[in-house]
Formats: sequence, C-alpha cells, structure tokens
Amino acid sequence: MLLTPHAAPRQTWMRLLLTHSALKGVCTHFTMPLPSCWLLRHSVVMCLLLHSLVLMTLCFHHAATSCSNRCYCSESEGPSGGKTMRCSNLRLTEIPRDIPNDTRRLYLDYNLLTSVPANAFQDLPLLAELDLSHNKLALLEPGAFRGLAASLLFLDLSSNQLATLDPEAFEGVRARSNLTGNPWHCDCRLQTALPRLDLEPVSLTGIVCQTSEPEDSGAQGVPFLLAKDLDLCVVLKKTTDVAMLVTMFGWFTMVISYLVYYVRHNQEDARRHLEYLKSLPSRQGKSEESSTTTISTVV
Repeated sequence: MLLTPHAAPRQTWMRLLLTHSALKGVCTHFTMPLPSCWLLRHSVVMCLLLHSLVLMTLCFHHAATSCSNRCYCSESEGPSGGKTMRCSNLRLTEIPRDIPNDTRRLYLDYNLLTSVPANAFQDLPLLAELDLSHNKLALLEPGAFRGLAASLLFLDLSSNQLATLDPEAFEGVRARSNLTGNPWHCDCRLQTALPRLDLEPVSLTGIVCQTSEPEDSGAQGVPFLLAKDLDLCVVLKKTTDVAMLVTMFGWFTMVISYLVYYVRHNQEDARRHLEYLKSLPSRQGKSEESSTTTISTVV
C-alpha cells in the first residue's frame, strides 16, 4: 500500500498506540517483572518513534524535490551543487511557471517552445545553467533573461529557429552562450548584438549566415566569425546619410523661401513708400492752383 506524505506518520502513530496497548496486555497476561516489562514497552516505543521520524524525513524530502509538469528535480552536493530541474523531451509549448526558486540548473531542451517571454526567469536568482536547445525558438522578447545577469554562467540556444537577436532580451547577461544550428540572418542588428555575448568557441564557427542584408555583402553562407570583417551596417549608414541630406535640404528650402518672401515684402514696402513720396509735390501744386483760382473768383 502506497502511503501519502501525511498518511504515513498518522498510521505510524496509530500503530504505536496499538503496540503500546498490546504490550501492556502482554505484561499483565504473563505477569512479567515490572522492570523488564517497562524496558520492553519503552524500547518498542522508541523504535516506533524512530521509524516515524525517518518516514517524515523521507516524505518532506520527497515534497521538497518533487516537480510539476512531469519534470524531475534532484539535489546535488558540493560547491557547485544545488537543485537541478529536468524538463527535457516533454513536448512543452511554454516555459513552466512554478519552477523552484532555488533551481541552479534548468534543462528545457528537446521541447516545442517557440518563444521566451519577458520575465520568464526573473524569480530564479540562483540559476547558473539554462538549456533551451533543440526547440523551435524564433523570438526572444525584450527582458526574456531579466534577473539573470548576476547568476547565469551558461546559456544554450543551439538548434532553434533564431534568425536575429534583440540586445534588450539579455539586459547585461554575459553568460557563455552556444548559438549554433540557427538560421541566422546576418545584418547590422545581429552584428551589433553578438559582440555583447560571451560566445562558446564552437559558436565562433557554428554561427553561419543563412541570409544577409545587404544581399551583396558576401556574408551569406559564411561563418559569422569571418562576416565580422564585413560592414553589415553600410545600408543603415546610407539610409542615415540620405535622411540627413533630406532633412538638411528641407531646412535649406525653408530658409531660402523665407528669405525670398522677406526680400519681396521689403521691395513692396519700398515701392509703396517711393510712390507716396513722388505723389507729395503734385498734391502741393494742385493745392496752390486751387487757392489762386479761389482768389481770382473773389476779386
């Protein structure tokens, strides 16, 4: 009969009471000497107590090392010990949410994971080794490895569907990383992100550019170690230069338009002022002629 962690100690205590009563009856029936009967009864009681203590210890140990989602947890001794949680080859489609906080090694390889969401491991301050290899990962969201910068020592992302990396997914993580076996799209973004990681030696030749941007960069089919000598940010630089030229041309056009408007406006004001000045003598002559005519009429 399989006992649950709570049923085992309870049945042991019931057995202890029954045994104590039975021994009392034996002592009475056989009229054993009192010291001998007392020693017998207490020896059996101590044995049963020890048995109960062992069962409780085993039950608590089982509860502490049990894992959900069909995963398996184990404890290892030594300086590099700690809890190991293995969830390999379980066809998981998402990362388990109830991972023990004291986990140091987490194996999620050979599953069906397609992405790592933000804050997926932020409650694992002791995590030193993380294996996400042989999944279908195509996306590492910003903040995917948040909270692991101080503890993570090894990260395995090999044999997935990663084409590019978002630097914001790592947030300071400098773990030794394995990125081989992914269909990398070598562009300026990847060329900027990879130097921030501590790559495994095998990754230096195992990261192969399946596609590249620009397409004529010569990086396609070349290990990224060699593609690092290529300037994959030339398109971005050209785009930036064109944007700056367009912006400068726009400002220059606005300045020229304002100057033209200002000059024309001043010319119009000057013309009106000159016409006004030219009209002043003629108005004065007409005024004198009208005065002379009036005087003659009076005379």
